[in-house]
This record gives sequence, structure tokens and C-alpha cells, in this order.
Amino acid sequence: MKIQIQSNADEAAKAGAKRIAASAREAITARGRFVMAVSGGHEPWRMFRVLASEPLPWKAVHVLQVDERVAPANDPDRNLTHLRECFLSHVPLPPGQVHAMPVEENDLEAAAANYSQLLRRIAGSPPVLDLVHLGLGPDGHTASLVPGDPVLDITDHDVAVTEIYQGRRRMTLTYPILNRARCILWLVTGPNKAEIFQRVRAGDASLPASRIRQNATVAIADLAAVCPTCSTEIKGVPCA
Repeated sequence: MKIQIQSNADEAAKAGAKRIAASAREAITARGRFVMAVSGGHEPWRMFRVLASEPLPWKAVHVLQVDERVAPANDPDRNLTHLRECFLSHVPLPPGQVHAMPVEENDLEAAAANYSQLLRRIAGSPPVLDLVHLGLGPDGHTASLVPGDPVLDITDHDVAVTEIYQGRRRMTLTYPILNRARCILWLVTGPNKAEIFQRVRAGDASLPASRIRQNATVAIADLAAVCPTCSTEIKGVPCA
């Protein structure tokens, strides 16, 4: 895992947006399109606001979801609701290139299978995403791969539906497709993430996030998430 440390959460958001934009330009130059999957949560909102201001060839960009809560359209629990507010409504993405997880369907298993087919149409067979953005939960989960859920053991499907976690079932990308990505970008900020982030970096096998392929991972973290007791600001320091 490569770690880039920024002085605070705002600087980490800016660095994350710059990293996504650079990956987009590289992918479009090499393959004519950029296919990324994004996670929800509060941390990335600032990053996506910054990304929206980047002068990218948006007509060549496809946006997919890493995970989504099973909830009605426009529900505040939905990642898509906030993604639209802070990012999608501010960039000229063709509507057909925003691929929301179909969590409003009655048959969720069939919906997950359909999303897998969509991934193959967009990103090949097996699908290889150019960039996956992930967060890190305080219990060590990433995407909606949470401790103890049966989806942790899925190896033959790229999309699955979880059990109830924090009041909602979720649809999530699974380890196989996440670990095939060309680049995995973690954004980790705040002192409440410091302990769990250290455990992931140390390879604690009990944590779902530790099963993400680290040799393709770039973690952009603020100082508080790396060393919450440090008083010296460190900006832009890469770590191996």
C-alpha cells in the first residue's frame, strides 16, 4: 500500500480528486474511456465536489457504485442521493454513463446479477475497473463487506446482496472485482480511523478491509488518521 499523508481532511479531499482526475486522463488516453466505482459515506463528499471542478473529458467517463443501501429513490440513506448532490449534478456526464445500483427492484438477487452483466458490458469480461474508491469503517469494513457477513466468502460473483447492517440490506461489489481494479483509492480521514487504519496497514486478517489487494492501493489520509497525537503537520509525504 502506498500512503500519501495530507495535513487535514480538506487537503486529503483535494489530493484524492487530483488522483482520480490523473487516473481518468491516463485511462482515456490508453483505452478511450474511464470506468470508476465510488463509495458513499460522509468523507468523500468534499473530494467529489473538488473532482467536479476538474476539466475532464466527461463524455468518456462512466460512474458506477461500489455499494448502496436498499432504500427508496431519493432516500437520505442512499449513497446515490448524496453523490448526485455533491458531484453528479455538477458535471456534464451523459445520463447513460451513470450506473446506479438497482436496489429498488423487488428481486434483489436478480438485480445484482443484472448489475454484474452491466459491469461486463462496460468493463470487459471479467470486468476490470480503472479505479475503485473505497472508504474504511471503524469496524474494519470497506464497501459493504462487513464483519461476519456471508458476502465476504463470495468468489464467483462480482455483485452481491448483504444481510442487514445498521438497519439496511446493501448491494455491494465483492472482493473479486475490487481486487481486479487497476487502481484502488482509499480516502481515510479523522482520528477515529487511526487505530483501524493502522491494523489494516499491518494486514490484520480479521478485518474485511485487509483482504483488499494492497499492491494496487493508494491510501490518501490526513495526519489525524495516521498519527492522531502528532502535532507536526506533514503534507504530501508518500509512504511505502
